[in-house]
Amino acid sequence: MQCKAKSVHCHPLLFGATLLHQINTNILNIKIMNKFTVKDGTEIYFKDLGNGQPIFFHHGWPLSSDDWDAQMMFFLEKGFRVIAHDRRGHGRSTQTFLGNDMNTYAADVAELVEFLDLKNVIHVGHSTGGGEAIRYAVKYGKDRVAKVVLVSAITPYMIADENNPNGVPLSVFDDIRYNTQHNRAQFYQDITIPFFGYNREGVVIKKGIQDNWWRQGMMGGIKAQYDCIQVFSETDFTEDLKSVTIPVLVLHGDDDQIVPYETTAVKAAELLQNGKLIIYPGFSHGMPTTEAATINKDILEFINA
Repeated sequence: MQCKAKSVHCHPLLFGATLLHQINTNILNIKIMNKFTVKDGTEIYFKDLGNGQPIFFHHGWPLSSDDWDAQMMFFLEKGFRVIAHDRRGHGRSTQTFLGNDMNTYAADVAELVEFLDLKNVIHVGHSTGGGEAIRYAVKYGKDRVAKVVLVSAITPYMIADENNPNGVPLSVFDDIRYNTQHNRAQFYQDITIPFFGYNREGVVIKKGIQDNWWRQGMMGGIKAQYDCIQVFSETDFTEDLKSVTIPVLVLHGDDDQIVPYETTAVKAAELLQNGKLIIYPGFSHGMPTTEAATINKDILEFINA
């Protein structure tokens, strides 16, 4: 590198100090911004708080790491290190055009886990994040993953076909696709009603919870969220569930109007070699938020078992 003859920065000591300052500033900015760039150039936003055994949280569609606030605070106070990321195309991560598929999601997690050098990790996934957690554990988690928790998860797979006759019809997902593409802002308000069971008699509707769901959804990119509908509805995790040998806890509400428990949680537990199933009477798909006290307690017991 050359510099002007009369520039003060030409002095070797001053130039070295300036360069060191720039390096330290860049490192500090990475720490503050909490963004990590994966191999294809996508920036992944993440949160990393505390010390102790790591718990890595995987969020559902079309949300972000903010959806884990109740869990991150609870486990942080219990002495765990808590990590959550915004999946590519979601939240504060890059609004990706390509790579919106489950294998890439899992690969992104693998890069982030390696970057943070996380070991003996508990991976907790909600809805789409449950699929991401189990796919990551099987493909990349050897010697790094201790246990997995599937909360209202899409596993083994949701869509109705000849092997899954009681699954969700394709027309339902086509409707989600249409509304996401053509009326996302209104649809993301409307879907909170069944998501949190706010259409059930006697349930107290909390507008703040609805607004927070809508806020998270609208932060993400429409193309990535549109692509993710096929990912969460049609990805088959049967072989992932069969092959994983570590302990897996499966949590689901029997009033889940988004991901029916009979074709997901019950079947997932049957496929697992070392699984435990808990079905909660009356709990909705959004139970990590609405029933956080119960969910957190059961996850903690599973971790400590």
